[in-house]
Amino acid sequence: MSSEAEGRFHILDVSSLTSRPIRSMLRTDDGVRIEAVYEPSRASVTDTAVVLAHGFTGSADRPAVRRAAHALAERGAAVVTFSFRGHGRSGGRSTVGDREVLDLTAAVRWARELGHARVATVGFSMGGSVVLRHAALERGTEGRAEAVAAVSAPARWYYRGTAPMRRVHWVVTRPAGRLVGRYGLGTRIDSRAWDPVPLSPVEAVPLIAPTPLLIVHGDRDPYFPLDHPRMLAAAGAAELWLEPGMGHAENAADEKLLARLGDWLTRA
Repeated sequence: MSSEAEGRFHILDVSSLTSRPIRSMLRTDDGVRIEAVYEPSRASVTDTAVVLAHGFTGSADRPAVRRAAHALAERGAAVVTFSFRGHGRSGGRSTVGDREVLDLTAAVRWARELGHARVATVGFSMGGSVVLRHAALERGTEGRAEAVAAVSAPARWYYRGTAPMRRVHWVVTRPAGRLVGRYGLGTRIDSRAWDPVPLSPVEAVPLIAPTPLLIVHGDRDPYFPLDHPRMLAAAGAAELWLEPGMGHAENAADEKLLARLGDWLTRA
């Protein structure tokens, strides 16, 4: 099933949906077409959907994203995955965490229009920064989330304190880097600088309450050291999981962690 209509989707009864994934093209409030995949719960029909936001250079069809979606679906929630603008089959160009909030809002609205009364969000790395900002900006709207988990998320913008992040900044800010992003990493990056600079993740956290918030971070994350999750957790009402031996984002999330995440997202 797919749709390219400008308007909203029809409300569906999730109990009538096939057990097979549903693919669609969503349209954001600024007119960007976003590919999305709906995966029904493998456990039973549920009123909860989890919207999964991938990291920079990821997409809805990357193996790590599909693995995470399958694991979350096993825990009793339907799962919506999507590709941020500039990634995968989605249109537009990546703004590396700024206008991606609109992409997440479109995915959350789609989950509600498919019949889910409760929607939770989980984001990895760049997607983690997006779910935090989305929770602060969309609170109280139809695009809101009822629970939020940020995994391997940065606390602040422009961080260059590790070699991997210096490489990311080269890809994002240099013409040659953006060519590597486009042809080597499959990611189309906007060349324009942020104007204005968006609300940072740590500034967003105090605005999220009373929505339940979980911060997850590995103690071997090569991109963002542990001061990032600790800063996020200290900024507001948040639960903090520091995972021994874990690296970065969806590629480093093992089955046990994904199962715990699924349980938290469906019950928080």
